[in-house]
Amino acid sequence: MSDSIDPMFPLREYLGFSVEPGEGSAWARLELAAHHHNPNGVAHGAVPFALMDTAMGAAVMSVIDDGQLCATIEIHTRFHRPVSDGTLTAEATVLTSGRRVIHLEARTHDSEDRLVASATGSFAVIDPRPPLAPT
Repeated sequence: MSDSIDPMFPLREYLGFSVEPGEGSAWARLELAAHHHNPNGVAHGAVPFALMDTAMGAAVMSVIDDGQLCATIEIHTRFHRPVSDGTLTAEATVLTSGRRVIHLEARTHDSEDRLVASATGSFAVIDPRPPLAPT
């Protein structure tokens, strides 16, 4: 399994969420703040989307070989209820794992365990490129 399943990157740092990888699953958690809100005073849809996308990527990384990478192919997202404060927790689970494509589902819940958003997605498994030969 890949060792790099919990990387820090600028969007994660800006949004301020944590990622907890599992085996074929992962969780992403975020304490909502004013900079997560849309003009209506609730969490922007990009926030639960980013949590689910990142949790899905971490779940994929937990089932692929060391050195392999992954990339989102597509995610279908449904928003179920608005939320403006508290903690959002996204849980992603691998449904099927092929050599080149992995299918997942994810759900984001609020602090009261109410469903905020859900998603299904597909991720590509990418083999590392061999180093270029010196010229």
